[in-house]
Amino acid sequence: MPKKIKGPTDHVVIVGAGLAGLSAALRLAGAGRKVTVLEKNSFPGGRNGILKTRGYSFDTGPSVLTMPNLIADALSCVGEKLEDWLELKPVSPLYRAFFADGSQLDVHADTKQMQAEIAEKISPAEAKGYGEYVDFVTKLYKYEMNDFIDRNIDSPFNLLTPNLAKLIAIGGFRKLAPKVSQFLKDPRTQRVYSFQAMYAGVSPQQALAIYAVIAYMDSVNGVFFPKGGMHAVPRAMAAAAEKHGVQFKYNTTVTSVRKENGRVKSVICESGEEVIGDAFVLNPDLPVAWRDILGKSPISHKRLQYSPSCVTMLVGSSKSYSHLAHHNIHFGHSWDKVFTELIDQKQLMSDPSLLVTIPSLDDPALAPAGKTSYYILFPTPNLTADIDWRKMKTIYRDQMLKTLEQRGYKDFAESIEVEHITTPLDWQEQGMEQGAPFASAHTFLQTGPFRPRNIAKGFENVVFAGSGTQPGVGVPMVLISGRLAAERIVGPIA
Repeated sequence: MPKKIKGPTDHVVIVGAGLAGLSAALRLAGAGRKVTVLEKNSFPGGRNGILKTRGYSFDTGPSVLTMPNLIADALSCVGEKLEDWLELKPVSPLYRAFFADGSQLDVHADTKQMQAEIAEKISPAEAKGYGEYVDFVTKLYKYEMNDFIDRNIDSPFNLLTPNLAKLIAIGGFRKLAPKVSQFLKDPRTQRVYSFQAMYAGVSPQQALAIYAVIAYMDSVNGVFFPKGGMHAVPRAMAAAAEKHGVQFKYNTTVTSVRKENGRVKSVICESGEEVIGDAFVLNPDLPVAWRDILGKSPISHKRLQYSPSCVTMLVGSSKSYSHLAHHNIHFGHSWDKVFTELIDQKQLMSDPSLLVTIPSLDDPALAPAGKTSYYILFPTPNLTADIDWRKMKTIYRDQMLKTLEQRGYKDFAESIEVEHITTPLDWQEQGMEQGAPFASAHTFLQTGPFRPRNIAKGFENVVFAGSGTQPGVGVPMVLISGRLAAERIVGPIA
């Protein structure tokens, strides 16, 4: 049985209304606890935020929604149904991939549809290999989910289950890129089904094959888009929680705690307000929660390696392009070199791969009539790189626009009506360590039982939630982390 915190848990104070905090709040409210959520912003969502300007509505954080059953699970803890709170539309194709040789590939969740696409665009043999790859990642998901992702892990010995042997047997602990190449021989399919390692902060060449589970979560299980944009998810979760008694205090920044005999008695806010509770869930980025709220930083955290960062450009435009899908991935000529530059050399990509999402394609209400909204993401090194983003912001913005023009976005720069750019420095100012929105990287020694735990050592009634702790990065993992945090307080939640 995983460890629980000690002492009374009648009133739980959650710091941060990010997806993890909201997931925990719903579960704790369902378990009969009084719950108070303190959020520094004027709205819920954390890095899953929103920007409204001149008739446009932009998501400022994640743009890809997978595993909506995890949202449904959180809502069910208070007796609510997903369909009563969110209108989700399956995204089809999941992605449209554009390659440097001029070819393109639509990625579909339906295996038969995808096999037909690969057979037509590449070869029947590659389509057969894809089918075998789907079988592999489906097994990965089956073996990993309950034992390694959706559970609290107190020791590496907790992993000694029959599913560990199965994962080893199918090659889950080999490197991802060579494992993918066992099934997929064409560099285009290899890229489409391994780029997800970037979300975990590691290159496909260095990632373990178990991270192909991320490819399962989106490229097999499906990608969805909520009406109203991605920010509709935290809005819905917060509203449902509020309906069931959770109290939200917005524009409330927590700066410290009051501790007595190993227990936190209250949190102190910037305004001077003191909020007393029995148990506390901290949702800010883990190093920030330790340093800025608990007032200390474990030595082990100072050695953490962080994921690459990114520059995002939110654009409201008078121009649309008929050849684009909702999510568009543009791959450059190089592949291995991209990760070497970003992770090892800590340089900007010389031959960029990038993501362009067009939310208004599936929800026209997100832009004024006849206009288009774009979410453009270029991976970059994090702030450990020697890049001065105060000077580089404008320079890199121009480079991004030049790259877009080269990749088929004709007259893109001239059509911009609204523009908002976020650099690694901006991510850091939003509370993300090293300016890394994907948190600490999922290297072997920062994964599973080796990832920072969600129990605060030295504080017997404090737990953590979010991407910096177990199980890790990405919307599905963060939602699960809220569940795991809640279970540290109230025990297993059916």
